[in-house]
Amino acid sequence: MAQAGRDHAVDMVNVPVARASTILFENLADLDRAIRDPDAGLYYGRRGTQSHWALEDALTGLEPGAAGTKLFPSGVAAITTSLLACLKAGDELLITDSAYEPSRTFADHLLSPLGITTRYFDPRCGAGIAEIVSEQTRAILLESPGSLSFEVQDLPAITQVAGARGITTLIDNTWATPLRLQPLSLGVDISIQALTKYVGGHSDVMMGSATANAALWPRLKAATYRLGHFVSADDCTLALRGLRTLALRLERHEASALAVARWLEGHPAVDRVWHPALPSHPDHALFKRDFSGATGLFAMVLKQGSRPHTAALIDGLQHFGIGFSWGGYESLVLPVELDRIRTATTTPLPGPIVRLSIGLEDPADLIADLDAGLSRYMAQFA
Repeated sequence: MAQAGRDHAVDMVNVPVARASTILFENLADLDRAIRDPDAGLYYGRRGTQSHWALEDALTGLEPGAAGTKLFPSGVAAITTSLLACLKAGDELLITDSAYEPSRTFADHLLSPLGITTRYFDPRCGAGIAEIVSEQTRAILLESPGSLSFEVQDLPAITQVAGARGITTLIDNTWATPLRLQPLSLGVDISIQALTKYVGGHSDVMMGSATANAALWPRLKAATYRLGHFVSADDCTLALRGLRTLALRLERHEASALAVARWLEGHPAVDRVWHPALPSHPDHALFKRDFSGATGLFAMVLKQGSRPHTAALIDGLQHFGIGFSWGGYESLVLPVELDRIRTATTTPLPGPIVRLSIGLEDPADLIADLDAGLSRYMAQFA
């Protein structure tokens, strides 16, 4: 990744930031050539500059079987545009019940008025998806692992059924990034990620991407332009800079998160830890088969109490910020309420769920911080 996208640089290590709206042409013949083939080079700022192409090319190169990548102002925009590229009135969309909540909101509140129906399914259905799809199903949105509940989906089993029936499969691959999971190699048609998270890596960029195979690439590209999506050249430069160090940062995120997760498994206040790289995880075998490694996001389920009780744990933490998202250098903590979100599955639990995004701090400091927090938590029930 150190040289990815370098074709768009000019005798420099980094691709220069190319900000532009209007593109000037030397003469009418050049203008006419651009009109005939607007993707052949600079055309208009909204179609991108060298800054955009460098990042798109680098991301495409990370996904074997990819035909191209488009950029979006957020991960949500990448998901919604990809869905609109695949669906029309009268179609049905299937969404894993473990999906990112904004994906559900989009389907329920914006796709429904367009005449597109949505059904949610058990993320662990695997080949059982064959019994769930209908004649109207045209797309399946996956997320593996789920970013709140961390189920790992049997992607080859699902894509085999979908492919045989002409159903498009899309996945939110933000948790793994293409460095840990390559969905197109497992039969998925469009791989989506929020570059906001691990690729950006510093909690200061909002951006998403969608990478498609050859069959879906023309539709994704057309939908992106027609919906008017654009990201700034400056943000592309920040994301490309983050991509250069992604492999090294993921190694640290993974190692530290596993150290914290293993420690939490032995804590008396913790009922279970949802981390797919742990042998105790119910989908560990699928994880080992399809993923090349883990990242830094997981959750723990506490043995007793409810959401209000988590304040004693969360509010006093010194090394965890309280906030949404993940993938930055700073560790984050967030209470999770699955029952408020899910509709197709239920997960009876003894206590609240707390999600942790492990950053680049010393894991010993994080463990000490959590140890103190869990002591405060347990003191409420003494």
